[in-house]
Amino acid sequence: MSGSRPPAHAPAPAVADAGNPPLPPPRPHGFATGSAEAPVAPATPPRGPAAAAAGRPQSSVPAVPGSRVAAEAGRPGTTPVGPPPGHRSVETTARLRPVPGVPARRRAVGAVDLTPGPGRAPVPPRFLSAPQPPPETPVETTTRLRPVRARHPARAAGAAVCGVLGLGLIGGAVTGSWLTGDSAAEPAAVAGYERAASRWHSAPVDALFPPTLTGDGAGPGGADRAWTRVAVAPDNGCAAALDPLLLTALEPVGCTRLLRATYTDASSSSVTTVGMVFTKADATAMGALRTRFAREKLADRTDLMPRPFAAKGTVAAGFGDKQRASWTLSVLTDAPVVVFAVTGFADGRTVADPQPAGRAMTPGATTAPAQAGLGHEAKGIADRVERALRKTAGPPTEEPR
Repeated sequence: MSGSRPPAHAPAPAVADAGNPPLPPPRPHGFATGSAEAPVAPATPPRGPAAAAAGRPQSSVPAVPGSRVAAEAGRPGTTPVGPPPGHRSVETTARLRPVPGVPARRRAVGAVDLTPGPGRAPVPPRFLSAPQPPPETPVETTTRLRPVRARHPARAAGAAVCGVLGLGLIGGAVTGSWLTGDSAAEPAAVAGYERAASRWHSAPVDALFPPTLTGDGAGPGGADRAWTRVAVAPDNGCAAALDPLLLTALEPVGCTRLLRATYTDASSSSVTTVGMVFTKADATAMGALRTRFAREKLADRTDLMPRPFAAKGTVAAGFGDKQRASWTLSVLTDAPVVVFAVTGFADGRTVADPQPAGRAMTPGATTAPAQAGLGHEAKGIADRVERALRKTAGPPTEEPR
């Protein structure tokens, strides 16, 4: 009937204004901020499909316990209000991890369901609110070095002066022990020097002048050479066998004996006389003589060239002063000996411009001695006779019993 009032028990409409979005239900005090019954919107605005769904107006309002909507939902004939089919609620409960050293608050009962049920996995222990022990503090093992204070310039200068003086004292002590014969190696050197001085009368001729000499790579261009001894001169003094000017140069060391021998090459085209002048000087005098020969280049002077030994009946019979083509001379310091060698052509031809061995051995030299390799002949034979002398002057060895 028009104008009559509705019954007092008539239910109130479920939705006042379908065009306005529903208000969120009140949050129960003392519980976690979210559950399956009352979803709570996330703090940040949703994105993607969830944002599009959230922007559409809701046709129904979730029922809140104790509200009129919940009462109407329980009556027959009323459409139940709830999430649409296929809707999945998102758990938004904030799970806070315990802070080391801070006591954890006790959660209200029911905040997190720890009872495993059908299809529900137990909550990992890391979500429990039990207090965690504080992490161990690492032990610092870094070595802390104190800064070094800058050294005063006066102290640095004093340290440098002390170091220089110390080195000078040590060097002076070593030099003094060497000069006075206190060095451990000095007796052996003196003994070898004395043995070499007596080799001229105690060593066999074949030990000083081997019958054959081999020169591997001693020829021009590294060619192998071989020499054969053709004569040995009798030992005698130096006056008759050396030029007067060479005798004058050797006068500071004196002359005890002169030994000589003559060799020829494998083709018998060259002859070489090698000799050893045994002096009366000690090691110091021999060192001074060697220094003078090197400083004044006396070994390269033509007027100081040694004389050859021409043996009759051999290929060296015509080897005289005018046939000298190249020579070498060496002053030893580990033995009182001056070793020399002089070479020439075996056919007796004269040489107008003789050359020292060092100059005749220069690559590209065009003189006759250089072209014939006579510088290599003199140097090769002198070196091997010098080695034979050092071998005989070595320490004596015991014969096997």
